[in-house]
Amino acid sequence: MASNLQELLDGKIDFIGQQLVENLVHYVLVIATTMSFVAGFATQSLRVTFGILGTSTLLLALVVVPPWPMFRQHQVEWLGGGGGGGKENDRK
Repeated sequence: MASNLQELLDGKIDFIGQQLVENLVHYVLVIATTMSFVAGFATQSLRVTFGILGTSTLLLALVVVPPWPMFRQHQVEWLGGGGGGGKENDRK
């Protein structure tokens, strides 16, 4: 239980997950902005416009902010710090 909570608080997602989130945010915000403008224009109400846009933004934040497993499917395998030969290691 504690390890699951720690994973959620860390917020680590992989690079492919970051690209997915970026595309999702872009497309959803464009569509939500267009829909809210059309609905607000049709009803002549700024309350409708900002209500739709605000609601869609909050729902989008609930989808993209937590590190869901769909954003962590392609974990990066980092190399260990094995002290390979490099100029920085030669100066010791």
